[in-house]
Amino acid sequence: MSFWQTSDNSALANNGTAEMGGGNIEPMPEGTQVLAAPEEAKWDEYGGDRYISIRWSVLAPEEYKNRKVFQKIRVMDADAKKADKAKRMLAAIDQNAQGGLMQAGTEPTDQSLMQGLVNKPMVLKLGLWKIEASQSNDGQERSGNWVQAVSPRNAQQAQAAPPPLPQQALQPDPAGDVPF
Repeated sequence: MSFWQTSDNSALANNGTAEMGGGNIEPMPEGTQVLAAPEEAKWDEYGGDRYISIRWSVLAPEEYKNRKVFQKIRVMDADAKKADKAKRMLAAIDQNAQGGLMQAGTEPTDQSLMQGLVNKPMVLKLGLWKIEASQSNDGQERSGNWVQAVSPRNAQQAQAAPPPLPQQALQPDPAGDVPF
């Protein structure tokens, strides 16, 4: 079969037009929590802004399965407070993915981002952004999701066990007072 034949062995008719179908998928509601894993993590640049770009694939719940969420982590922002906030986000993502990036102690590379983060599921809390229709965006209102927060896949694993109470705190007070 030739590359330019369809799966039923017929020749492609080419009149210069094609339509892929699909449609306008509504973003997930504000505050939605999903289980997702990075499919791609890399350095990217746009308009002189250098940042880490992560493409997440939603694994659950079923109603959102296979949806994509795009995240820009601006660890190189000119505003130091924004860069620090972005580094905290990257550190949390890294920790949920077993912490390989921070352990290296160096600026991550495209290769280390892919090895350290891809296919490592975690919980995302999603926000909703909207851009009103204007001349600058072809008169179209646009909306989508952004990552508000990340947390471990299993919240119980993330919480350290509380330290044991001292033995004397477990003993009743002879005066009958509650020890706390």
